[in-house]
Amino acid sequence: MNPIIRNILAVILGLLVGSIVNMGIVNISGSIIPLPEGADIQSVEGLQATIHLFEPKHYLMPFLAHALGTLVGAFIAALIAATHKMRFALAIGVVFLIGGISAVAMIPAPLWFNITDLLLAYVPMGYLGGRLAFRKI
Repeated sequence: MNPIIRNILAVILGLLVGSIVNMGIVNISGSIIPLPEGADIQSVEGLQATIHLFEPKHYLMPFLAHALGTLVGAFIAALIAATHKMRFALAIGVVFLIGGISAVAMIPAPLWFNITDLLLAYVPMGYLGGRLAFRKI
């Protein structure tokens, strides 16, 4: 396969699979750690209005969703990429980081969570996903 097409496919599949993992964890999170009574996570407006009900334990699953989605997406991208595998893994981390920054701007989560999420869930997981892919090869 043409290396350019393979690299483009690596990015597309990395973003797609990473997003699926992220949303899958978010979707099952309420059954693992029940939401506070009256919390609405169906819309950004509902989340903004009820975020004050959340306790620290309610931030564990969103962090895991962001971190594992990025990790899996970066791993897939690095596995598939024909060249510059680590760069593609890190690119996935940066794209997810941009999404995380957007979420921080929209959702009034506690500062400690925003800092932890932005510093640990994206670029470091992109790097780790790339490193894990190198071991797989």
